[in-house]
Amino acid sequence: MGLKVAFQMDPVGGVDIDADSSFRLAEEAQARGHELFFYTPDRLIYREGRVLARGWPLTLRRVKGDHATLGEEREIDLADWDVVWLRQDPPFDMAYITSTHLLEMLPSRTLVVNDPFWVRNYPEKLLVLNFPDLTPPTLIARDLAAIRAFKAEHGDVILKPLYGNGGAGVFRLDPNDRNLSSLHELFTGLSREPLIVQKYLPAVTKGDKRVILVDGEAAGAINRVPAEGETRSNMHVGGRAEKAELTVRDREICAAIGPLLREKGQVFVGIDVIGENLTEINLTSPTGLQELERFDGTNVAARIWEAVERRHAARRG
Repeated sequence: MGLKVAFQMDPVGGVDIDADSSFRLAEEAQARGHELFFYTPDRLIYREGRVLARGWPLTLRRVKGDHATLGEEREIDLADWDVVWLRQDPPFDMAYITSTHLLEMLPSRTLVVNDPFWVRNYPEKLLVLNFPDLTPPTLIARDLAAIRAFKAEHGDVILKPLYGNGGAGVFRLDPNDRNLSSLHELFTGLSREPLIVQKYLPAVTKGDKRVILVDGEAAGAINRVPAEGETRSNMHVGGRAEKAELTVRDREICAAIGPLLREKGQVFVGIDVIGENLTEINLTSPTGLQELERFDGTNVAARIWEAVERRHAARRG
C-alpha cells in the first residue's frame, strides 16, 4: 500500500537529477506508488500543538529541465503523513536545529528519516569522537595555544570549522605553514564555535572514500579523488568520483558504527574514510547515492525504501 511521503528539502527545481540523492529517493518512492509532497525548511510551521508545512504535491520525471511538476500549494498537517524525509542541506545552524526540534514533536506514527533527535545530537564531526580507535588524531578546541600544541605534535594537520560542510573552510597546514594565527583570528571572528583539527592523512591524495550505510549495513562505496593541487575531495569543488570496493577495514568500521546508527534511526548515512581512518559520519543530508548506483549497477534507493517501509510497518503494527 502506498505511503504519504513529505520531503523537507532545498528547492526541488534546482537539483541536479543526475547527482542529487534527495531526487533519487523521491524518484524511487514515486516508482513504489508512494504519494509525494515537497516543502522547503522555511515553510515548516508549529501552530497550537500541530506541526504543519506549506508546500506542493510533487511529481517527478528524469528529464533535465523538466524534472518536477508541483501541484496546487496547500498546507498539510505532517501528523497525517506516513513518512517525512529530513533532507535539506547543511549548514548545521540554528535554523537546521530548530527544524529538528519541530519534527521531533510529530506523533510516533509519523516516521521521520533520519531520526531528527539524533541528527541534532550527532553532528557529523562530533559523532566520530565516539570511535577514537577508528579516527585520526583529532582536536576540538577554540583555544589557540591548544591548537598550536596539537600542530606541533603532529606537524601536518587539517583545520576546518566544526560545523562546516561541503569542504568550505578546509585548510591544510603543513610543517612550514605560517598561517595558523591568521586563520584562527578569521574563524573566531566569524563565530563562537570551536574548530576541529586532525592529523593530515597523506592517503587522501588517492581519494576520500564515501561509504553508504543503509540501516546500519554497508551498501557500497565510491572514491572521491581531489583535483590536482587540491586537498579537498568534495565533488562540487572539483573532486571526481570513481568506482570503489569495500575493503576489510571499511567493513570493520561499518560493523563498529552500524549498530549505533540502526538503534538511533539513522537509515541513510554516508561515512568518509581516508586510508584506514574514519573521518566523518554524515547524517544530515548524505550524498553519493546516484554515483554508487551507477558504478555498482544496483538500486540502493530501493534498499533504503525497504528499510523505511519496514520501520513504518513496525510503528503502525
